[in-house]
Amino acid sequence: MTTAPLFLVEDLPAGDGLVLDGPEGRHAATVRRLRAGEHVVLGDGRGAVAQAVVAAVARDAVTLQITGRAAHPAPAPRVLLAQALVKGDRGELAVELATEAGVDGVLPWRAARCVARWDDGPRGEKALARWRSTAREAAKQARRPWLPVVEEPVGTPALARRAAAAAVTLVLHESATAPLTSVPLPAEGDVLLVVGPEGGVTDAELAALADAGARPVRLGPEVLRASTAGAVALGALGVLTGRWGLRTG
Repeated sequence: MTTAPLFLVEDLPAGDGLVLDGPEGRHAATVRRLRAGEHVVLGDGRGAVAQAVVAAVARDAVTLQITGRAAHPAPAPRVLLAQALVKGDRGELAVELATEAGVDGVLPWRAARCVARWDDGPRGEKALARWRSTAREAAKQARRPWLPVVEEPVGTPALARRAAAAAVTLVLHESATAPLTSVPLPAEGDVLLVVGPEGGVTDAELAALADAGARPVRLGPEVLRASTAGAVALGALGVLTGRWGLRTG
């Protein structure tokens, strides 16, 4: 038995019925080819979900009957990923994998050694829009009740301020001697993961983050790519913190 597909809406309906139209309705009708009697899940991306059954299908919309509701609390601790900009589609891959692994927010980081550059203006806005679209589609694929927020890009000074405000900040670094498993993790608050570019985090960046309380850590003996390190770390945190407890509803 397959899991019912998730469709995102701005707000769940107060009543028992809904016409799902727009891009989500077209996807349901023409791509998923839903039929009357099939089950779907609606979510607002903020923890509220509703189970529904397809009552009727039009050309680019479906009529749904709500059969149940649930409200899921946000995961704790909250995990944010500061992802250095990566050339080509590897940045989008990093966002996709991290979203499927449960990240709660993404901060695109303009690190010194980034080959990719998000200049202010249309090109940068287009790149940011791709990351946000990737996170949205990956959240749907993973049937996540909470949609991760992809923030505006930050430089190292702004990232250091976020590190200082977090409950714990972990910089994934190949020269670190401490394993991630050696760091005490909080039950609440923000855990900030920092992933540098393919060229690595500079000594100056590492010093600025360390001054803000960040701790360099390793995931293991292997050296991971910038596009996969965040997802692997999220998997470890899922086990170490209990964030991977099963959901109901």
